[in-house]
Amino acid sequence: MIQTTESLTADCCIVGGGPAGLMLGYLLARAGVKVIVAEKHADFLRDFRGDTIHPSTLQVMHQLGLLNDLLQIPHQRVERLKAEISGEEVTLADFSRLPVKCKFIAFMPQWDFLNFLATHASAFPGFTLLQSSAFDDFIYQDEQISGARLLAAGKPIDIHASLVIGCDGRHSRVREKAQLSSQSFGAPRDVVWFQLDKRDNDPQWDMGHKGPKQNFIMIDRGHFWQCGYSILKGQFSELAEVGIEAFKQQVATVAPFPASRMEALAHWSQLRLLDIRIDRLDHWAKQGVLCIGDAAHAMSPVGGVGVNLAIQDAVAAANILTRSLLRGGVTLNQLNKVQRRRQFPTRATQFIQIKMSGKKRESSQSSPLPRIIKRYRFLPYIFGWIIGLGFRRERPRRI
Repeated sequence: MIQTTESLTADCCIVGGGPAGLMLGYLLARAGVKVIVAEKHADFLRDFRGDTIHPSTLQVMHQLGLLNDLLQIPHQRVERLKAEISGEEVTLADFSRLPVKCKFIAFMPQWDFLNFLATHASAFPGFTLLQSSAFDDFIYQDEQISGARLLAAGKPIDIHASLVIGCDGRHSRVREKAQLSSQSFGAPRDVVWFQLDKRDNDPQWDMGHKGPKQNFIMIDRGHFWQCGYSILKGQFSELAEVGIEAFKQQVATVAPFPASRMEALAHWSQLRLLDIRIDRLDHWAKQGVLCIGDAAHAMSPVGGVGVNLAIQDAVAAANILTRSLLRGGVTLNQLNKVQRRRQFPTRATQFIQIKMSGKKRESSQSSPLPRIIKRYRFLPYIFGWIIGLGFRRERPRRI
């Protein structure tokens, strides 16, 4: 039996319905570009994703007139990021003096943020979101990329477009198929994520806003705790060999719960490994294809900046490419302009992450950071600027 291929046409096909993909899709459709966003999952309900919406992203939402509606979604506001270092709590970043509308980080489940973007983008006639549609390969015409082939329930869909933009994360199929080379800078640790139901007598816990405490992280999800346990890079396979009981005992020694709570973890399928990596593409584009966000530069969770860099990439890409897309085509030089615009903030942020992810001091050595911050009281405001706004802010163009 011959399988027919569905065929669609757009000005731009975006692969990946994460923060970069949906923000870019929104901005392009808002300007009148016909855009299709392909998301391989059926919905956005996947946990263990970045939930920090930084002041830079909130400022973009304000500039788009979406901020008030966004802040109707349940969230937590954090004006200062704190951490426990050498047994002492210190304020690492203070956002209270930032020159923006929202001087705080909003902690909001990413699926709520993505649903919000998708809903507002769908109000534009040129926007289409295809869910359960995975990228398979490029379409070529005269040896040039001219679109993307998707697979939806095993059935092919051809999207004919002058530009394919990869926003499909750190394991990007677009960048793999485009054969874009990259540099990897490694990372010393990974994170094992899992869930525990909340109970009335659970301790008050704010580590989702303070960072790890003894390598243990907890984020309040309302009905449950999202828990993370930091391990050495590559240690997960060793833990699996020893067995889940030994792992639960190890976590119980640092978790703020009775050890009996760990009994809820009965098998390894309840755990998710976050393979932390820091890398970036040498070239983000070739004719007909561009990568942005994690597809172009994977970030570590340090500072929670990955989502916000992706949003800034999307704004820059929309500002640079919209007019050419409306005219019917984008040159390689224009695609390279996106990388040139976003190269410095990417490199600067990764430089800081690499330095912060370096080898930890021996337990017998105390960190000098609390003493330094107490001496130089302006440092939390500088860190607040770097974390909250980044090294280069993007503003959506008016239409």
